[in-house]
Amino acid sequence: MNPPKLRQSDSVAVAPPRTGSLGIRNARSGFDYLIVGAGFAGSVLAERLASGSGQRVLLIDRRPHIGGNAYDHYNHDGVLIHRYGPHIFHTNSAQIVEYLSRFTRWRPYEHRVLAHVDKQLVPVPINLTTINRLYGLTLEPSEVEAFLAARAELVPEIRSSEDVVVSRVGRELYEKFFRGYTRKQWGIDPSDLDKSVTSRVPTRTDADDRYFSDSFQSMPLHGYTRMFENMLDHPNIKIMLNTEFEEISAEVVYDRLIFTGPIDEYFDYRFGELPYRSLRFEHQTLNQPNFQPVAVVNYPDESVPYTRVTEYKHLTGQQHAKTSLTYEYPAAVGDPYYPVPRPQNAELFRKYQRLADQTHGVHFVGRLATYRYYNMDQVVGQALALYAKLAPQHRHLHAPATAAVAGQVAQATLSSAAE
Repeated sequence: MNPPKLRQSDSVAVAPPRTGSLGIRNARSGFDYLIVGAGFAGSVLAERLASGSGQRVLLIDRRPHIGGNAYDHYNHDGVLIHRYGPHIFHTNSAQIVEYLSRFTRWRPYEHRVLAHVDKQLVPVPINLTTINRLYGLTLEPSEVEAFLAARAELVPEIRSSEDVVVSRVGRELYEKFFRGYTRKQWGIDPSDLDKSVTSRVPTRTDADDRYFSDSFQSMPLHGYTRMFENMLDHPNIKIMLNTEFEEISAEVVYDRLIFTGPIDEYFDYRFGELPYRSLRFEHQTLNQPNFQPVAVVNYPDESVPYTRVTEYKHLTGQQHAKTSLTYEYPAAVGDPYYPVPRPQNAELFRKYQRLADQTHGVHFVGRLATYRYYNMDQVVGQALALYAKLAPQHRHLHAPATAAVAGQVAQATLSSAAE
């Protein structure tokens, strides 16, 4: 199903230019909500407000597609790929699974990652197999903990990402797996990076080689884009793509705004720009059925310019004579992907947060608007929690049971592992 789209040439309810305020519009003209950004946060809220509360929603995005960074499509060779790198859905929240299952069926998939270290491929996170392969040992699970403890360094106070790793696995494994990869990914040394970046990366003493341990791990059966299309297929939702917020904010009549873009951009960078790391993707298709044994292979060595290579057929289960890959290159400039977790950046965000709290009629939600690297399920949970707060304000509640689910999601324990 294709969502109804509102092109620039279509007829929309417009008003004379306004002076920055939401203003008061005539009853039942224009839109109840303007939502900026058609990724998970914006799309979930558009669906809930439209089908759950009968609200009229205009959803816009500056990109030429819906789905945000989770957008996938069939390339010229007919292989389903993720345009913005691999997106693996995993969660511990049954409520979030129940909600998304309204728009997709699922393909069970447990993500496994290998790292190219010492001229061989070994599992990451570091586990029993990793240790035995690297050191030519035959340790049992009960012996791995002692092996790592013997190499761990005593760090009086854990302050940085380097401290986290060396205190767990020692300097040698830190150098092999973490230092180079982190320097490439973030553009700074782990000793200068907040401890949160590596604190949630597990080390296992058994042979469990799954990247995530969440209770639910699956991929949308027909892809993320199809799921978003189904989610947004509602007569109360109009969509404008290739559209900048600034282009229409003074022309389209709406009551409330939900903003999922960069919060510093919304406020015209009043306090300066929030730092982000970006990515550059190099997509290739090979005339062979497969390329590597798992979906993702990491390359921690700093001499290799890319951080990882993704082969999508592992994720999608697609049968095809060719295979498609993506080489991922971190970059200092480009679309914002990863907030840089440093104390000075957190303080800068708090200035924008205080400004957002004082801005009437505007809700900020999602990764960029809250300057947090959330997993997909966490963004869905955040959006459903906001809907649970907004729903009682609307008279047309067509699905009260769904609002109850949203309230439960607000309390759900969400996965904290990065995608």
